[in-house]
Amino acid sequence: MRSNRHTSLKLDWLSIILFLLLVGFGYLNILSASASGEITSYFDMSQPYGKQLVFIVFTLVLIVVVIAIEAKFYERFSSLIYLISILSLIGLFLFGKTVHGATSWYAIGGMTIQPSEFAKFATALAVAKYISDLQTNIKDIKHQLKTVLIILVPAFLILLQNDAGSTIVYAAFFFVFYREGIPQIYLIVGLGLVILGVSSLKFSAVPTAVGATILIFLYHFLVHKKKKRIFQPILLSLVSLVFIFGVQLFYNNILQPHQQDRISLWLRLEKDPVKLEAMKKNILYNLHESEKAISSGGVTGKGFMEGTRTIGKFVPEQHTDYIFSTVGEEWGFVGSSIVVILFVLLIIRLLHLAELQKSQFSRVYGYAVASILFIHFLINVGMVMGLIPTVGIPLPFFSYGGSSLWGFTILLFIFIKLDANRLNEW
Repeated sequence: MRSNRHTSLKLDWLSIILFLLLVGFGYLNILSASASGEITSYFDMSQPYGKQLVFIVFTLVLIVVVIAIEAKFYERFSSLIYLISILSLIGLFLFGKTVHGATSWYAIGGMTIQPSEFAKFATALAVAKYISDLQTNIKDIKHQLKTVLIILVPAFLILLQNDAGSTIVYAAFFFVFYREGIPQIYLIVGLGLVILGVSSLKFSAVPTAVGATILIFLYHFLVHKKKKRIFQPILLSLVSLVFIFGVQLFYNNILQPHQQDRISLWLRLEKDPVKLEAMKKNILYNLHESEKAISSGGVTGKGFMEGTRTIGKFVPEQHTDYIFSTVGEEWGFVGSSIVVILFVLLIIRLLHLAELQKSQFSRVYGYAVASILFIHFLINVGMVMGLIPTVGIPLPFFSYGGSSLWGFTILLFIFIKLDANRLNEW
């Protein structure tokens, strides 16, 4: 095996360049979205752009540390990293700081740290370790359940902190499972459950349950024609009923009122026109202002720091979850397309590298990285453009926030290090 002293020369520079372009372009938009008046210092810690520049400087140091660590360390100590991550999430219930209704931060000095951002790479490492230890695919139901449990533990802890957005991201691991050999029926069942869930909210539980039961029995008798095995459609119908009414229970009793309102608006559930207008005014304000900012940019945009809606602070928290609206206004369709292309290129590149890996651990982790970035990108951009309900998650490498930037950086560069280890082997 070749010495690891030259690992840095074998890094995948295409991925690194795409990362740097996203971080750099993201900072320019954070600067534009958060600047108020004349900029006296880019390191002004009273302004988001000043803090973000400091975060970026620390990010460069963090990259060096992640790359300097031996690649085998991440596989060998993945379980320990996962355990520390879980403990950090549990600790929030005792020492956490509540911001915007979510108890997801530790207050350390004058800054806050969000453990859920680091739990993503920790969970990805744990999943990669468990699957690779099997030395096979995960078609065994016992192994599937154990792998799902690894994912559900941090997801459930984050949900209890009232951070539904970060919880949804863990659905990204489904793509990893699919690559590693879970039966195709899981994909069909998953799609069916999504349809049942949406239908139960849109058309109520009883009509959905009746329709699902009829379709299940028709499929059983007309397609499979296994009339003697009547217990199969009965069991499937019972499972569907439990899920349908479970969705109703979750929506009505577990989701917060503002979360219910967002889904209600998305599915057009509210019938009272007075109530509907009040909900739109309170909930859709950010979305409407975001859409106005994006549409006002036209083809080429209004120019850097020339966006009138951005300068006027019409979009609340524009430098965080709604940062893409700044891109749309100031850089237009061209700039927005460039951001989308950069993300797509990075995700495709990671998938390509994942397939080149010689170890299953590296391949599974690579797919996890690509899947997590894809889900974040899809939800954030879709939310800003009004295509999906509003969910508070950042745009990777782009949105303001130290925890977010550092978490995604570690997630990405661990894989870059694993890939460098492949490149440096004879």
